Amino acid sequence: MAPPDPGGTDAGGTDAGGTDAGGTDAGGTDAGDPDGITVRDPVSAPDADGRPRRVTRRFPLFTRDTARPEGGGRAAGGDAPAPARQWPVLTVVLVVGLGLLLTALGVFRWGTLLIGAALLAGAALRWVLPDVGMLAVRSRFTDIATYGVFGLSIALLSLMAQPDPVLEIPFLKDTLHFTVS
Repeated sequence: MAPPDPGGTDAGGTDAGGTDAGGTDAGGTDAGDPDGITVRDPVSAPDADGRPRRVTRRFPLFTRDTARPEGGGRAAGGDAPAPARQWPVLTVVLVVGLGLLLTALGVFRWGTLLIGAALLAGAALRWVLPDVGMLAVRSRFTDIATYGVFGLSIALLSLMAQPDPVLEIPFLKDTLHFTVS
């Protein structure tokens, strides 16, 4: 197959990415693929000029590179300064840092409760916002589940911390006495 010309279409009438209007390339394989492997479910990813190479969002049959997680785009426009583009993750990190500072200063319960609340806020941001920048690490579901479980666990453990726990769960004391004896 001949490489595409600089004008954007090759002799076969396909676009520069090697795809026709139906989303497949003229020969049934990826035009830029030197191995000749048939790609039935390509990923829509931008080329060097920022245009999508393919028209589908399905995952490829063979993974050749890592893709950004869903929602991993900038949280603010490219013209904004770097900290403003990553405000969701900076918010979570700053609140966790404040919680760690409170914990170090001796306010253990409030510090750890603030850390748990920051992780729960990260889960909420990941759920609500379409683009959260570096707060998106894995798929949306996995990020929400991870942030939510860890945030809820830390918050509940901080409420159950001794002395004078705010939250008491009776079966935990029985479970502890059963495992120790």
